[in-house]
Amino acid sequence: MVVTNDVQNQRAEQRFKITRVGVTGVKKPVVVRRPWGDVTLNATIDVYVDLPSDQKGSHMSRNVEVTGEVVDRSVREPVGGLEILSSQMCNILLERHDYASYSEVDVSADYFIEKVSPGGRSSLEPYEIRSRTEAHRYGTVRKYIGVSVIGLNACPCAMETVRMIYTERNPELKGMLEKIPVITHNQRNRSQVMIEVPEGKEVEVNDLIDIVESSLSSPTYEILKRKDEAEVVIRAHENPKFVEDVVRDILSRVLNRYNDFPDNTHVEVRSESEESIHKHNAFAERVTTFGELRE
Repeated sequence: MVVTNDVQNQRAEQRFKITRVGVTGVKKPVVVRRPWGDVTLNATIDVYVDLPSDQKGSHMSRNVEVTGEVVDRSVREPVGGLEILSSQMCNILLERHDYASYSEVDVSADYFIEKVSPGGRSSLEPYEIRSRTEAHRYGTVRKYIGVSVIGLNACPCAMETVRMIYTERNPELKGMLEKIPVITHNQRNRSQVMIEVPEGKEVEVNDLIDIVESSLSSPTYEILKRKDEAEVVIRAHENPKFVEDVVRDILSRVLNRYNDFPDNTHVEVRSESEESIHKHNAFAERVTTFGELRE
């Protein structure tokens, strides 16, 4: 048997604290139990703890061991949600890393919901669900659940400018042009919401997906025939949005849906549109609490 020195426990030469150290990209199946049945998710997991200034290295194998123990058990004993799984891992990480004062677990997974296109065609649409738990030794534990949704935005600024130009060129059409949406440029949008889950409360990812999708100009779909495509374009042009509009609409819907959550509940919303007429993207974000929103 070969015995080696515990290099990780040696004193660090440069004594600076490390905020997060760990392993990323661990792939595991996670089984989640919901009221309508069990769902198997192919998850990607990032696991971190902090590292004090006087310790050279973290025992990273412990992170992988904890991931295997907790996540593999979900195959036999499904968990109630990703945020529950990540909080269990955070607690055990602090037990295994006695030098750490903080632990964090981030989980992401592909998720599919059956949706119906404007023409009535059903298809399984892809989304991403996310969870994050942050635990402080002898302190707070914050559990977050969230989703990332891809959809369509239509630019309201270009639409009104086009309307003005059309009206100047064709004054006889002014009355009609004021009543209908006109052409504008489209943007492929990805929007994300992360909401803290207070003790005793639940957040359903299907509800979050509906909140985000309804805040965009239009949902998008995997399968669209020609009439369906036209309906999606019309729907988006009848509901033009800036990324700022998307973030504000998501915040409003979250606040209405979870109106019994306490004021100190954290929420993060971000939206990014891939511009079609620029070489850059448009981005907006709000990180806040329910109490700030209620003000």
